[in-house]
Amino acid sequence: MTEAIDPRWAWEPYQPSAGSPWDIKKVGHLYRRAGFGATWPELEEGLKTGPQRTIDLLLKGGSTSDPLTAQMEQSIIQANNGQQARAWWLYRMLNSAHPLREKLTLFWHNHFATSNAKVNNAGFMLGQYDLLYRHALGNFRQLLQEISEDRAMLVWLDTSQSKKGMPNENYARELMELFSLGIGNYTEADIREAARAFTGWEIQAGKAVFSPKQHDAGVKTVLGQKGAWAGKDIVRICLEQKSAPYFITGKLYRFLISESVPAPRELLEPLASQFRDSDYNFGALVETMLRSNLFFAPAVYRTRIKSPVEFALGIARALEGRIGTTSLGLKLEELGQNLFYPPSVKGWDGGAAWLNGQTLLLRQNLALDLTSTENNQFGRRTDPAALARKYAKQGDKEVVSFFLRLFLQGDVPADARAKLASYQQQARGHSYPVYWTKEDVDNHRVRTLCHLVLTLPEFQLN
Repeated sequence: MTEAIDPRWAWEPYQPSAGSPWDIKKVGHLYRRAGFGATWPELEEGLKTGPQRTIDLLLKGGSTSDPLTAQMEQSIIQANNGQQARAWWLYRMLNSAHPLREKLTLFWHNHFATSNAKVNNAGFMLGQYDLLYRHALGNFRQLLQEISEDRAMLVWLDTSQSKKGMPNENYARELMELFSLGIGNYTEADIREAARAFTGWEIQAGKAVFSPKQHDAGVKTVLGQKGAWAGKDIVRICLEQKSAPYFITGKLYRFLISESVPAPRELLEPLASQFRDSDYNFGALVETMLRSNLFFAPAVYRTRIKSPVEFALGIARALEGRIGTTSLGLKLEELGQNLFYPPSVKGWDGGAAWLNGQTLLLRQNLALDLTSTENNQFGRRTDPAALARKYAKQGDKEVVSFFLRLFLQGDVPADARAKLASYQQQARGHSYPVYWTKEDVDNHRVRTLCHLVLTLPEFQLN
């Protein structure tokens, strides 16, 4: 299949045509990949305005000023509460006027996978979040330089303990292996020499401080370049390597385009060249991918498995609900994605690792919690029945079509649609509590139908 993908065609801007029309499937695809799913108005508006204007709006985003989250942030820092930090970020992702920036911040969080399990400082973690958020659509070179001096990173990879004569190799190793070059593009000698360049950083009174006395100012040879290098020089040298732009574009390809459709070097070549020639302008790279023919091609449609965060927030956003993100954070931890606590320096494996018998059951239970108002720990603020009334959807056929269009843009097998319609009919004959009104019964049927839609295999895919 990859041999059939012409690199030149792949990254040219998508233009609607008779063979590839702009339709609601493409709108939903764009909002899932570039955000956390679409609301009904976003689907309808995106269909009307077309791809260029819709992508423009996603790239630009809305105002990110939120006094409530700023107030919450100060409380989290004072209490040093990691669980509340997790809830704070989920709240931001759910309510953000710039979902693409939040989505890419999540991408960078997994790239620079730093865990509060070791950092043990919510303020440092929120500081790293702010760094990732500011540069999420910015310049990768600047981000890589600043992350090298970030307080949470200094603790996480032990740079704050790295002194002249006793260099710690952790950050130098991950800088090359996980952050910029990839395995096979450096040697152990490069790591040892680079580690010397990062000596001298300390945490003093909660701030990152460079101590020249603790820094090894001697000559080092790293990736073929010899000099009295400091940390910033090592970052520069890494980004001068041929493998660097391919490594980052490949990782973004798996995040935005496909986990299962391989990206051979020749397919990434135009992207890597653009990235390198733009001095690592990551925002421009994202824009090229989102506007491309390949992004909207059938070959990559639903070829990513939703992470727990994408799964849950996609439901909540579509239902236009406001939910308790503290409780949601606990559920997502059970599903394997504990924000600010990635499992290792490699981050979350993603892909098929998200799904197994247990996590599928937990996902179904979470979907039930988000669609049911009976014993719902998230409150009565995500109600499919209320949403159907809001958009004047009445009658079994219309309600089934509404939820299939909202969550899956109608793209489901005919037998699945028939089973949902059959449930609606059969449910009329079910026994319900005698004290329920006709409205209670109708609402229950709609909520159950919505839950059934969310258990379809297609909804697990992004």
